[in-house]
Amino acid sequence: MAVKSWQAVTAVIVVSFGLTLLEIPSGTWFTTAALSLACGVAALSLMGTAAILGGRWPVLESVFGGLDRVYEVHKWLAVFALSLASVHLLFKAGVRGWETAAILPLDPAWTRLVRQGSFVGLMAIVVVALNRNIPYSTWRWWHRLSGPLFLVVVLHGLSIKSPVALQSPAGIWLAVIATLGLAAAAYKLLLYPFVASRAEYRVVGVDRGPAAARIELEPTGRGIDFRPGHFGFLRMKVDGLREPHPFTIAAAPASTGKIAFVIRALGDYTGELVSRVSEGMRADVYAPYGRFERARTAPREIWIGGGVGISPFIAWMQDPAEDRFDKATLFYFYTPVRVFPDIAVLERMAAERGLEFVPVATGPNTPAFVERFSKIVREQNPSALDIALCGPKGLHEEVRKLCVSQGLPPDKIRHELFAFR
Repeated sequence: MAVKSWQAVTAVIVVSFGLTLLEIPSGTWFTTAALSLACGVAALSLMGTAAILGGRWPVLESVFGGLDRVYEVHKWLAVFALSLASVHLLFKAGVRGWETAAILPLDPAWTRLVRQGSFVGLMAIVVVALNRNIPYSTWRWWHRLSGPLFLVVVLHGLSIKSPVALQSPAGIWLAVIATLGLAAAAYKLLLYPFVASRAEYRVVGVDRGPAAARIELEPTGRGIDFRPGHFGFLRMKVDGLREPHPFTIAAAPASTGKIAFVIRALGDYTGELVSRVSEGMRADVYAPYGRFERARTAPREIWIGGGVGISPFIAWMQDPAEDRFDKATLFYFYTPVRVFPDIAVLERMAAERGLEFVPVATGPNTPAFVERFSKIVREQNPSALDIALCGPKGLHEEVRKLCVSQGLPPDKIRHELFAFR
């Protein structure tokens, strides 16, 4: 079972608070000084854990259930780190009677500068990371500063006088997290572009639609190995489009090594990419990532795609290694003036594989969807039913409500997060 965001955040905070209390007299546990110290230790631990997750190490996908979930946990770790750091700043982390010493003594002026700089930097990084109105290129470069910022936070922890000694349980806990976090940050900042799984591709086809495009690419050498439902980071080798951006691979593995992405112009970067991409352009693809794969053994499947969230289901339909498409129903939610690929194209693909295809242009509350979905649920034992969804958060919430109304648990829906920030 994958670790959820609240479980990861809670575990780091509980361990940090528990180990911190072991370092101070029990008579001071219920003081603001103890609260401040514990919050400081927890904030540093949360930042270190976020840095570890930011390294995109493959093992983390297995722990959290996909890179999209890793990014969600990463976000909440940063949010709670800022919250606890605020409490730490508010109160003095010390009382008379504590035995304190700095692990790495600095000049008092530098100690104060590092302390204040670490909080201001953390606040700026978290605020920028959560602001969806900031252009992607600006957001990405600001977010890259989180690694150097974590080094400043670690320096703050080393330079202040604290009852937490390096050889104590709390000190060892912080040392391990700080070391792994700094290693992950350095790897992501300096080594990832050279050692991560990637391949160079050339654009061989562009099919444009209303504010969207399907981009087909072929490898210039050896391509990447992936399975339908995986996603990759596309980095065009063109000025203005060099920032790697995550997109679901809308194709199944083929002997030619070709891959494809269906991209909708939803922001500054994707808008420019859709308008500028052309045949002959080169690109790097970092992949594969994700765990949104077809449930091959499920007796009955419901696929739900919203907008560009149709991409993984296109890949599933194209997979030559798959069969039994007659046990699946694909609901596709779209806006008529922005639909892409065209409904006729999807209908033809579904017909070729024997898949039931139900296009829905009027939203998740439309009777056609509710009635067909409910009928499928009533005909199946809940344990035999697999529901896979990829689409906007609003669509997920409505389908979740419908599942509850039909007696299904909300976590019955397998879904890929539609946005990383």
